[in-house]
Amino acid sequence: MGLPILYSYRRCPYAMRARMALHYAGIDVEIREISFKSKPQRMLQASPKGTVPVLVLADGEVIDESLDVMRWALSVQNNENWLLQGEPAEHMTAMALIAENDGAFKQALDRYKYPERFPQQPQVFYRAQGELFLQKLEQKLSKTSYLFGNARSLADVAIFPFVRQFVAVDDGWFASVAYPKLRIWLANLVESELFLSVMQKHPVWIESK
Repeated sequence: MGLPILYSYRRCPYAMRARMALHYAGIDVEIREISFKSKPQRMLQASPKGTVPVLVLADGEVIDESLDVMRWALSVQNNENWLLQGEPAEHMTAMALIAENDGAFKQALDRYKYPERFPQQPQVFYRAQGELFLQKLEQKLSKTSYLFGNARSLADVAIFPFVRQFVAVDDGWFASVAYPKLRIWLANLVESELFLSVMQKHPVWIESK
């Protein structure tokens, strides 16, 4: 039986968090790096919505939402308690924070990153919208190294790639503003073996005829 297949795109934050969870769980996968300009037909057959990540398990089951990929990986291995098991209130708070990241913050991120597509407001307006979420994260990190204690959890790994992308729009600005705890949190994750290991470059997968 072959390895699970992961259709991925190196710089996509959704794919990043899926790859991080799979690596954490020790799950080997065949990574198929895609080009959005020419999406593989096999990926589209597995998941017609055409976004990454798409995980095709050895038995043919398809998981094509990044959080679902993460949850599946954690069902295999969760030795650091990323799901905050035994702490239902914190688990619910973590899931709400991820939902806010994937909703309002991602919307602000898209507008801040591509202001030419959203000329209704100046870029700094969209940055200010995103900052509301950054301020919430800074507050949560005021007493702990990670969002829900002093160890990584699902929330840290699910949210981090989007904060990284937001900061990259203008890293000089981020270095000048008062988010000291968030800067440390971000640096710890960017420099972690977990992240570096999933950011290795892969050639674009060429679909055979």
